[in-house]
Amino acid sequence: MSGQQAGAEQRREESSAPTSSPSRFVLGLDVGSTVIRCHVYDRTARVRGSSAQKGLFVIQAALGLKTELLSAGMTAAGVQMNQIVGLGISTQRATFITWNKKTGHHFHNFISWQDLRAAELVKSWNNSLIMKLLHGATKLLHFFSRNKVMLTVSRFTFTTQHVTLRLVWILQNLPEVKKAVEEDNCCFGTIDTWLLYKLTKGSSYATDYSNASTTGFFDPYAMRWSKLIATMVSIPFSILPPVRDTSYNFGSVDEEIFGVPIPVVALVGDQQSAMFGECCFETGDVKLTMGTGTFLDINTGKTPQHVNGGFYPLIGWKIGHELVCLAEGNAGDTGTAIVWAQKLDLFTDAAETEKMALSLEDSEGVYFVPSFSGLQAPLNDPCACASFMGLKHSTSKYHLVRAILESIAFRNKQLYDMLQREIQIPVTNIRADGGVCNNAFVMQMTSDLINEKIDRPAHFDMSCLGAASLAGLAVGFWADKEELQKLRQSEMVFKPQRKWQEYEVNMENWVKAVKRSMNWYNKT
Repeated sequence: MSGQQAGAEQRREESSAPTSSPSRFVLGLDVGSTVIRCHVYDRTARVRGSSAQKGLFVIQAALGLKTELLSAGMTAAGVQMNQIVGLGISTQRATFITWNKKTGHHFHNFISWQDLRAAELVKSWNNSLIMKLLHGATKLLHFFSRNKVMLTVSRFTFTTQHVTLRLVWILQNLPEVKKAVEEDNCCFGTIDTWLLYKLTKGSSYATDYSNASTTGFFDPYAMRWSKLIATMVSIPFSILPPVRDTSYNFGSVDEEIFGVPIPVVALVGDQQSAMFGECCFETGDVKLTMGTGTFLDINTGKTPQHVNGGFYPLIGWKIGHELVCLAEGNAGDTGTAIVWAQKLDLFTDAAETEKMALSLEDSEGVYFVPSFSGLQAPLNDPCACASFMGLKHSTSKYHLVRAILESIAFRNKQLYDMLQREIQIPVTNIRADGGVCNNAFVMQMTSDLINEKIDRPAHFDMSCLGAASLAGLAVGFWADKEELQKLRQSEMVFKPQRKWQEYEVNMENWVKAVKRSMNWYNKT
């Protein structure tokens, strides 16, 4: 038995100790694009204490973490740090940083998954002779071998959301980073890796399979960093962290930070974490997250799905011998569109938008294109612009708000239709989460458009719960996934009330608006 297994067995024994022993808890931390949340969970998966901080600049996440966790501990009445048996960390994905291996000093601020600085590089590479040769060669290999991996590679293209070309941009444009790479003194990491490194004061440097698979240069079929892509774009392997299981003993938070060494036993990407928190454990289970962006994920089982270019194969989680794969499609601007509208004083609180939309029969021919960070699959246009179309003298802020909410539902329909075309797996359950799923107008319209039931959970912070659940399983806090399923609570199930054809004309007009917004920023 390995040391890790022995430790887990010991913790399981402790979990069955007499009730007179002090209560134990697990900690879930979710570092999102706009909010950092921390929840303390008990054995019933109930939140006993929590804290959140909005608008925290990402580079300060590791520095502000101590305050966040301490606040959570203080809020949870009677919970002391020595009662926390495990920490799980969920992070926004494809956001990265590089730093000095010797000093730990970062070379630049975090480069967000929404950053468009590599847009020209993406366009250049996708139109390059190398990519044409790659596509041609793999198509030919697929024709003779019928190897589906070759088919997937033949449809591979770079996007601005993947780390790949944003990292290449950094390697090409920051002399300090180039010098550090030459001296073998550069570390690369997504947010999970950076936080782990800082929390353990440099003693632990790693990522997990779920986070690695979202970078764009990880091979989910071989379960390792992609030699093909890294070599093609000149990303040095020397800067990449080791890849570990999602539920794993990554080390402990340095004792000086909290007074006790809290084990870090789970690292996971936020969408995979939400998938786990929603208990989407079976093949065909679907999760619809509507937060900063929209992410539609389907459980594809033990092997990556061979996709056609719209959805992307990911690792959901790896726990020992268990491997779960996902296919994901996303839209970049969902919650960001609502936050933007609030800044324009179209409403005071996001909760008002539901009533505003329902007060109208329709948007009176007004359409909104949610494209502050370009359009993702199936259009894949980083040069598209956000826009309103169909404005009239009679247009009010109510029409604008309804158009924004409708655009979210239309985008959900677009993603779901793409899923149906590309992923040859029957959908079993659809579960929603994220702040925007609190909007019943968006939820009901989405249910109508896709003609499916959508289950909304009692609590929306699924990324936090998923990270805590993975941590809890690692230390024997919960026995297995079946126990977690029994603890999951549904708040409401939205059922189709109107046929999607009733929306067909409006959606066709919205698609026209989307097409007119495309290629807006193209300089050529």
